[in-house]
Amino acid sequence: MRVDLALKYLCLMKSRSSVKHLCDDGAVLVNDHPVKASATLRAGDKIAVRFPHRTLAIELLLVPEKQLSKAVSSTYYRTIADCGATKEDGFDE
Repeated sequence: MRVDLALKYLCLMKSRSSVKHLCDDGAVLVNDHPVKASATLRAGDKIAVRFPHRTLAIELLLVPEKQLSKAVSSTYYRTIADCGATKEDGFDE
């Protein structure tokens, strides 16, 4: 599953294009390495998304196959860190 699709399907980002912009800026890390939006994710990968005022780090437990509801999506990942959250950063809260 692509990084941009996975973050969108997990209801962590509003759009794939917003993930692409973050990837282009080097703000999305998978297993501590910057990735492109098209990078492939697997269960067990650690994903960190850095914003100016927020950092979110998760471990992917299951790879989503389609768009999930917020209630279901939280069972697909484990939050490692969530520091400085603001709505302006593009995360759904």
